Amino acid sequence: MKTALTIAGSDCSGGAGIQADIKTMTANGVYAMSAITALTAQNTTGVSDIMEVTPAFLTNQLDAVFTDIFPDAVKIGMVSSAPLIEVIAEKLRQYEARHIVVDPVMGATSGAKLLKDAALQALTQRLLPLAEVCTPNIPEAEILTQMRIVSTADMVAAARIISQRYGCAVLCKGGHAINDANDLLWKDGEAVWFHGQRIDNPNTHGTGCTLSSAIASNLAKGQPLPQAIENAKTYISGALASMLDLGKGSGPLNHAFAIDGRFAE
Repeated sequence: MKTALTIAGSDCSGGAGIQADIKTMTANGVYAMSAITALTAQNTTGVSDIMEVTPAFLTNQLDAVFTDIFPDAVKIGMVSSAPLIEVIAEKLRQYEARHIVVDPVMGATSGAKLLKDAALQALTQRLLPLAEVCTPNIPEAEILTQMRIVSTADMVAAARIISQRYGCAVLCKGGHAINDANDLLWKDGEAVWFHGQRIDNPNTHGTGCTLSSAIASNLAKGQPLPQAIENAKTYISGALASMLDLGKGSGPLNHAFAIDGRFAE
């Protein structure tokens, strides 16, 4: 069995973060491991509190994973402070980690800010250059490029800028009033569009976490990046189309929509 590691924050309500990552990786056929960067008190309506782990404790988590069950892919999600980002970058280099997917989480679906201002420079200078692919949404891509994105042409321009600046492939995720569910991959100087199915479901808590974890899972299984993205989009479409409706706000996806068998009954 292939293995994947998620380095991210915990979501006690189960829809995003570490919990969404582990569900997604399991549903996509890889063994999931985690290194937690922060505990969050949140639910479908918002984030009420965040408690970061110490750099020393994050170091110990990463050493424990890499020295025993080496991950075939690594997904990085919420890391809110520069010292933690420095630890992650150091350990990824030390262990020569492969198939790194960076989801540059800057805010929650509810609008809560999840990245400290001082951490942005560390994210861009230390983590993005290590990534095989980074997966910003439109607001995150605007922050990374300092440009307005209001059209598909802007998405292409932003993805190209991020890729050229940091040396990684970029999946610029659509939505946010620009298009329905179409994402743009910029890789090796070329643009490739991935057309998604528009699903009228207001429950989108954890979609970014889920997509990046599915991509990492597929990379761990040896799929080329375009195929890994295509399959990840198909998975997330199924999770949305299942129309799970939990909580009072923007609820979670049904990560287990395709799991059957007597233990799921």
